[in-house]
Amino acid sequence: MFPIAEIGRMSSTLVETVSINYEDFNDSFLTCGTCLCMFDGQDHTPKLLPCSHTVCRSCLEHIIEAQGRNPTTFRCPICRDTITIPRGGPSSFPPSFIVNQLLDLMARQRRDIIPKCSDHSQQELMFCETCDTVFCIDCTGGSHNGRGASAHTVIPFSIAIKRMSEILLYKASLCMKNLNSACENVSKEMDRLDISAELCIEAISKTFQDLMNIVDQRRHDVITMVRNIRDDKKQILKEQLDIIELEKTKVQSDCQGLQHQVEVRNITKRISDLNEKLDISSTLAEPRENAYMKFEVKHNSALKDLHNVLNNFGRIRISTTFPALCTAKLDPLGTHLKATVTVTTVDYHGNPRTTGSDPVIVQLRNEQGKIVSTEMKDHDNGVYTITFTPHTAGRHKLDITIFDRPIREGPFYVEVTSHKNPCARFGRRGSGPNDFIQPINIVLDVNQLLYVLDTGNSRIKILDLQGNFIRQIEQHGLEQRGGTGLTLTPANTLMVVNWRTKCVTELTIDGIVINKFTCSDFEEPVSLTVSKDGDVFVADNGMNRVWVFNRQGKLINTMGGKGDKDGQFRLITSMYTTPNNEIIVVDNRIQVFSSAGKFLYRISTGAPIRGQYGGITVDRYGNYLATHQGKSNVQVFSANREWVFDIDSHADKLKRPSGLITFNEHVYVVDLGNDCVKKYRYM
Repeated sequence: MFPIAEIGRMSSTLVETVSINYEDFNDSFLTCGTCLCMFDGQDHTPKLLPCSHTVCRSCLEHIIEAQGRNPTTFRCPICRDTITIPRGGPSSFPPSFIVNQLLDLMARQRRDIIPKCSDHSQQELMFCETCDTVFCIDCTGGSHNGRGASAHTVIPFSIAIKRMSEILLYKASLCMKNLNSACENVSKEMDRLDISAELCIEAISKTFQDLMNIVDQRRHDVITMVRNIRDDKKQILKEQLDIIELEKTKVQSDCQGLQHQVEVRNITKRISDLNEKLDISSTLAEPRENAYMKFEVKHNSALKDLHNVLNNFGRIRISTTFPALCTAKLDPLGTHLKATVTVTTVDYHGNPRTTGSDPVIVQLRNEQGKIVSTEMKDHDNGVYTITFTPHTAGRHKLDITIFDRPIREGPFYVEVTSHKNPCARFGRRGSGPNDFIQPINIVLDVNQLLYVLDTGNSRIKILDLQGNFIRQIEQHGLEQRGGTGLTLTPANTLMVVNWRTKCVTELTIDGIVINKFTCSDFEEPVSLTVSKDGDVFVADNGMNRVWVFNRQGKLINTMGGKGDKDGQFRLITSMYTTPNNEIIVVDNRIQVFSSAGKFLYRISTGAPIRGQYGGITVDRYGNYLATHQGKSNVQVFSANREWVFDIDSHADKLKRPSGLITFNEHVYVVDLGNDCVKKYRYM
């Protein structure tokens, strides 16, 4: 009808409409391949399956019914692919637009009215898809002045209307599907609300019934108390009545036969006895107990307190949290590192919640699908903290739901890496206050100050935990760039060993020399440590031996010798005293001795590794941390002396790591090859 042509100067692509013989394509395009019925707009409405095949709605209904009760999938009758059944059933599958268009094109007489130009009644209106414009070719003088790119796609306006109508219907069906789903969700929430209200009412009824039982029990106790008091009072009065009756009997007995009495003396005696009984009877005339009894509730503040308690007894806790707007902030995740997720809740209007107690459910699974243990803390201000420690690398799935509904952007897929990079780096090569040249060791004093042995600058630099320079100690025991061993004594003083001068120097933390000694047997003393008893252990690489001195520098013991057996050494690099007063000596192994010099055990490091260990420390949990210069990493061992993981410093590689110290789940590592100190979080 309309050939593809160049219209005017503007290059436009005109989509050609093709006249197709209905009979030629009926079997291939316009009949259902399952029931061989003609597609129509009723029972045989063409439905497009995800596998791109078209089947009529009636066939789909029969196929799904044949699957049994509540099926979720079925197989395409043409290609046998597995198709998931949408929630709305067969009618929810999208219509086959191509088949519908063919039905219209193949109709012998078109039932739609082709839009024509008002000025040119024989000219069909055209539509440019590129610039969304309706135009008449005659009105434009054979040209279409489009906007933007020069190549425009032009189609008859009638086809554009039909295409847009189909899109509109499809979009409308999607909207209806979403609205139906929303209606279903809201209805379900209303049902849950009714159930929740009934459960609350049941809980209220049970609680107040328990309260009434307590009140009734108190009523019973008070009534019992009244009856007991009555019985006690009545018993006293009854005893008094018994005494009165006894006295009456005695009086009557004394009065019997008085009329026959002629002896004055006997009469006088009885009169005297009756006078006494008269006095007794007077005292018996007053009841020894009274009938006063009154119940009071205003004798103390109990009634007022009870009113206050009842007025404040129980509450109905509700929440305005809107899960779809709640957010979660995740820290970078690394294996064996404690991770924190902060969940912030808001209401429907986006206002932060100020109370807690929402039913926040958390589930974390690793790449293998195993559940990772999590802990959650409700801060009761609308913020929740979730903590966990992943032990395997890979992609983890974190589900956080409130009211069984996911929060914003949930579920979360997060990568857990086995690499652990420094969170801070102090210093660079140089001689300035913030510089290092060949730093080799580090200790931490009781004031939480770091002392770094800066061998190449013949000084000890004092830093705070953030790496800020405080002051420095120069020269004393550090001459000729020979200071290689540094330790902190139990008395909070510093000890330095200088392999060039072969001297051990004790300093205050302010740099004042306290003591200094040497030994004629020293050849290459490189490291030292001090036991809790004050004994000084000095490692000598020239002798492959450890010398033990008292604090005054008197030799009292020796340890080891050259060799690879337990208790022997080769090129000792570091020593450390554990909290248990054990002495650790490292070369290419990690050996532990008693303070008396007896070999105890060796920490298993697995397969032999080329290279020496550079430093060793033990944290407050009993974990061992050692730097390995061959692998350029930090190895972490548990308190059971089993290897746990490595700190590989992937993004900022270590080079000849040496001394190290721990503080608050962080480790400070002296990086000899990079002339700096690096700080890592390792827990």
